[in-house]
Amino acid sequence: MSSTVHPVLAHPRRLPNVWDAAALLCVFAAIAAVAHVTPQTFRPIDAPGAITVSLDPRQLPDYALRTTLRMFGAMAASLLFTFTYAPLAARSRRAGLVMIPLLDVLQSVPILGFLSFTTVFFMSLFPGRVMGLELAAIFAIFTSQAWNMAFSMYQALTTVPRDLEEATRSFRLSGWQRFWRLDVPFAMPGLVWNTMLSMSGGWFFVVASEAITLGDKTWTLPGIGSYVAVALDQRDLGAVAWAILAMLVVIVLYDQILFRPLVAWSAKFRMETTAGAVAADPWVLKLLRRTAVLRRLGDGIAAGFGAVAGLRLGRSAGYVRRIDSRPSLAGDITFLVLVGALALYAAWQVVAYVAANHLGWADLGEAVLLGSFTLLRVAVLIALAAVVWVPIGVWVGLRPNWARRIQIAAQFLAAFPANLLFPIFVVGIVRLRLNAEIWLTPLMILGTQWYILFNVVAGASAFPADLREAASNFRVRGRLWWRRVILPGIFPYFVTGAITASGGSWNAAIVAEVATWGNTKLSAHGLGAYIAHATDAGDFPRIVLGVAVMSGFVLAFNRVLWRPLYAFATRRLTLD
Repeated sequence: MSSTVHPVLAHPRRLPNVWDAAALLCVFAAIAAVAHVTPQTFRPIDAPGAITVSLDPRQLPDYALRTTLRMFGAMAASLLFTFTYAPLAARSRRAGLVMIPLLDVLQSVPILGFLSFTTVFFMSLFPGRVMGLELAAIFAIFTSQAWNMAFSMYQALTTVPRDLEEATRSFRLSGWQRFWRLDVPFAMPGLVWNTMLSMSGGWFFVVASEAITLGDKTWTLPGIGSYVAVALDQRDLGAVAWAILAMLVVIVLYDQILFRPLVAWSAKFRMETTAGAVAADPWVLKLLRRTAVLRRLGDGIAAGFGAVAGLRLGRSAGYVRRIDSRPSLAGDITFLVLVGALALYAAWQVVAYVAANHLGWADLGEAVLLGSFTLLRVAVLIALAAVVWVPIGVWVGLRPNWARRIQIAAQFLAAFPANLLFPIFVVGIVRLRLNAEIWLTPLMILGTQWYILFNVVAGASAFPADLREAASNFRVRGRLWWRRVILPGIFPYFVTGAITASGGSWNAAIVAEVATWGNTKLSAHGLGAYIAHATDAGDFPRIVLGVAVMSGFVLAFNRVLWRPLYAFATRRLTLD
């Protein structure tokens, strides 16, 4: 007597198990959390409790949930922006001439500069509803996340090894196929680390995004950021401590559930021919591997994505590294004339708006002078951060197990809002009679120094193990190893981190150059303080003037220093 059993049922791993129950419970909990928050976003603004914040610690779980969903909404928008903006800038020489300087400007514009002009727009989409404020807050968080991620992918796409490009031409991959089969995998290690950093950067500015002040009108969206703002305003150190604890819990949760698996997954895209050091898989990946239903669901999603990525869209054999790499003189002249005309028109509109509001050359001179003070602070802080974090980032990046250990600490420190240190700095400066011009300066680098660390860690993590072995075999050590081996290997990543850290420092100036604790307010001379004071007063002409001058400083600084270094990294240090 014989019997047959269906092959699927015969395989025990195909049947649902206890691990599926645990994973599905987490999925349903996430769905329930979104369902809980969604109705609150469509309430009228004047409804009781719609935009009020209580310092009761029991409200923090709900506030933490709402803040986290805003940040993940901004993260989704940032990824969409990254996968469209960066490839176009990297593949089109002419587009890159405009898009990269524009990205330099956007990453340096203070978050309050965006809030000042976007809040009214988003509120008009949902008149009288909380959703308008929610969208304004999400957009503000987006502006603190997207630029760093776009720069990371742009750096990867402009440093793809030429032998891999030749392989795509040999296999006659279309532009669409090449993007998903080569560009995205090659960019993935750095992009994951920069996504993690961008998430932390969102925490740094969440206070400004959830407590929206414009002139004499203030809206506060319930969240950890607004909770911190109210606690600082009321000088409630206990509430500040509860906010720090809530933020730490949230960071630990999404680090364990999302970013640790992503970092482990991205390690398979490292470009090397020999096996390097590999850290143990995180518990979430182990859990998913033990499930049956979720594994089958994941396999189905992966198969569908593979089918979409394999579509032959765009050109194939003739696809080159830059789609307009053969320049046309007439085309270049026409393009530059059009761009120059648009730039002059935009500059004229700014000048006309400022002049129409009775601001003259003296006001411009004041803004430029204050911008010079901020520029000096940025340059000194970036140099100090590079000296400190490059060696540490290399050491950590070359040791995957240590990278996992410090990952959560680095995320928490990168996410720690400078506002929470205002009491220490303000009280210390007042009691010790210190110079606020000097001692408020460190607040500018607290959140931005991590751009250098995370990018260096990503570069060291992606450094090919076979090159490390070759250096070891030839006994290359000490200063020679730094000069000839690791620094050339991580240099494109460092430049990307330095560019974003520089832009982030300009952005942070609006928070760091003005510190308030209760009735005590300290201010340093700088363009950030100038814009902050103008925003508090609802002085739109000075906001426009300050943002325009800051954009000019950033463009000049990047053109003189960072862009030449970036071109050098792309031209000389790309692995061929």
